[in-house]
Amino acid sequence: MSKLFDLDGKVALITGGNSGIGEGIANGLAAAGADIVIAARDTKKSNQVAATLEQRHQVNVISLTVDVSNEDDIIALPDQIRNRFEKIDILVNNAGVNIRKMPEDFSSAEWDQVIDTNLKGTFLCCKTMYPDLAKAGGKVINIGSMTSVFGSAKTAAYSASKGAIVQLTRSLAVAWAKDHIQVNALLPGWIDTPLTVGSRQTFPTLNEHIEQRCPAGRWGTPEDFAGPATFLASKASDFVTGESIFVDGGYSQSTLII
Repeated sequence: MSKLFDLDGKVALITGGNSGIGEGIANGLAAAGADIVIAARDTKKSNQVAATLEQRHQVNVISLTVDVSNEDDIIALPDQIRNRFEKIDILVNNAGVNIRKMPEDFSSAEWDQVIDTNLKGTFLCCKTMYPDLAKAGGKVINIGSMTSVFGSAKTAAYSASKGAIVQLTRSLAVAWAKDHIQVNALLPGWIDTPLTVGSRQTFPTLNEHIEQRCPAGRWGTPEDFAGPATFLASKASDFVTGESIFVDGGYSQSTLII
């Protein structure tokens, strides 16, 4: 059974893999044996995480400075990766940004910033890596959100981008099934990451709300994504495609109103 989840010899590209959920996924895939490529904007932080992953898991890790809202950065990725590895088996589209304000207060530039990073960046990474993924019969894991399903007053752009991630995942799954590529999404709930710090500052009662509504009784952690991501990156999920899996401790299933 363990061989179903073995990623030894695989190469995984993780955008935004130097913190939060991306770092949690990087640790999970590395623990399963995959070599890792971290693609993110903060070079110093990426180098630090890469060194930690190599030491902890005894796999090969490289970091690349990439802004997924910049198409030229994405187009350059395959050649940069091939300078160290011969292939790309797994793509995790995790890089994302959020701007919190009411819809009427959004500027068009702010809207574009969120959409270009979260949605367009994901699409361009998928498109650019497609030849390598098709050759490998690879795996794509897109990171959505509970706002892929729920509305949120102050995250209109983010919610729109993450809702679109679910539909993009389904469409790519159908389009690329012929290439033996499985495309799935993980939908995080309330996760304790740098991206949710602003939410906790804006809503002083948020922590109490999460603990009361979430059946698991706690916030999620980046480590909670290691298992689901390893499943979707491994042979264990070869007949699973186009799916969106909540990783939220049951938050989306709770009907508690407070």
